Amino acid sequence: MLFSSNRAWRLFMILVLLGLGWIQSQKPVQAQAINACAISYTIVGQWQGGFQGDIVIRNNGTSSINNWTLTWNFNNQVISQLWGGSYSQTGNAVSVSNQAWNGTIASNASVQLGFIASWATSNPTPSNFQLNGLACNGGTLPTATNVVPTATRTPAPTATSVVPTATRTPAPTGWNPPSNLVTPLNEVWQHVESTYGNLYGFRNYGWDQVIAGNGSINYCVRWDSDAPVSAALRDQIHAALARQFKKWMDAMLDNGQGSNGWPYTNVNVKVVGWAVRDRSTLQWSDNSVDIYVNNIAENAPQCAPPCGRFFNQDGDYSDCPGGIDHHYDMSLWLTKGMAGGAGGDWGQRVGSEYFVNALNSENIHIFLHEVGHTFGLDDFYDWNPTGINGFLMKAGSASQITEFDKWMLRDFWRHLKSRYGY
Repeated sequence: MLFSSNRAWRLFMILVLLGLGWIQSQKPVQAQAINACAISYTIVGQWQGGFQGDIVIRNNGTSSINNWTLTWNFNNQVISQLWGGSYSQTGNAVSVSNQAWNGTIASNASVQLGFIASWATSNPTPSNFQLNGLACNGGTLPTATNVVPTATRTPAPTATSVVPTATRTPAPTGWNPPSNLVTPLNEVWQHVESTYGNLYGFRNYGWDQVIAGNGSINYCVRWDSDAPVSAALRDQIHAALARQFKKWMDAMLDNGQGSNGWPYTNVNVKVVGWAVRDRSTLQWSDNSVDIYVNNIAENAPQCAPPCGRFFNQDGDYSDCPGGIDHHYDMSLWLTKGMAGGAGGDWGQRVGSEYFVNALNSENIHIFLHEVGHTFGLDDFYDWNPTGINGFLMKAGSASQITEFDKWMLRDFWRHLKSRYGY
C-alpha cells in the first residue's frame, strides 16, 4: 500500500512538473512581440517592369523599439533605391536597418520607408515580414494598392504679371512636333482645358515665375527634418536642385528647331533661404543664405511669407527683410520619412532622405515629376493619349523625362506665351 501510494505520488508530481513545463512553454513572450508591431505595405505607383513601394512600421507595444531591423522576402523584385533605412538584398531576401535619426520607434509611433524596385513577370506582395527576428503581423496586415498620390495644386488669387524688360536672346521660333505626337498632344491640351478651373487666368505657373525673374528662380529649402545639415550638404542639395531643374529648362531648347519663342538659353536656380525648427540643425555660420527658425506652417518650417511669391504674386516684396533680392519663388520642401511627393505653383515636396540619398543620381525621379506639375503638366490615371503608353507625368512610368513629356511642356508654353508678349 505504501509502495502504491509512493508510486501514485510520483506520478502526480511528474504530471504537475509536466504541467508546469507546458505552462512555461506556453508563456506568450513571442506572441507579445508578434502583436507589438504592424506592417503596412503599399505600392505607391507601378509601371512596366518597375514600381515605387512604401512600408510603414508601427509599434503597437507599450515600450519603445530600439535599433530595429526589418526583413522580408520578395518574389523576384529587386530594389534599386531605398530611403528611410540602410538596406541589403540577397536574392529575394531583403534586410533594412534603421538610420541614426529613426532608430527608436516609440510606443504607438511609426517609421516610414520608401523604395524604387524592378519586377519581371508579376509584382506580388512580399511575405514573411520580421522585425528584429520576430514575425510582425499584429494590427494592419501587409496591403498593396495601385493608387498614386495626386499632385497638390492650390491656385492662388489671380495677380497681374509684369513682363520684365531685361534683354533676352530668343530661341528660333516654330512649332513642328513629330507627326505621331500631334494627335496625342491635342488630346492632352483638350483634357487640360476641360479639367483646369482657371487655366488661362491663373498667374503663378512655373512659366510666370521664370519670366518674372527674367530667367532665374529663387528657392527656399523647408528642412522638415531633425537630421543635421553641414555646409557641404547644403551646397550639394543646391547643386542637385539646380541640375535637376535644368533638365526641364533644357527641354525647351533641344528639339532642333527652337521652342516657339522660349526666350532663355539658361535658367539660373539659386537657393536664398533655409527654414528649420532648430537653428542648431544647420551646421554652418556663414551668411550665404537667409535662415528662418521655427516659423511653422502646415506643421513644417517655412521661410517668411513676405518673401514668398506664392503670397505676393504682385511682385511686391517691400516687407521682405532684404527686399526683392531675398525673395523666393518656390520651396523645396524636404520632409523626413515621406514617400512619394507633391508639386504645384508653391514648389515641390519629397522625402528628405530620398533627396539626399539621390544627390548624385542622374535623375531624381520623384522630384522631376513634381517640377512638371509646377509648370502645369497633369497626371493621367484613367486614360492614355492616342499612341502613348506611359510617360513621366503618369507617375512612375519612366525614370527620366521622356520625349512626350518635353513636347507636353513645349505645348503648354505655346498656349500661354501670348500673355508674356510672344
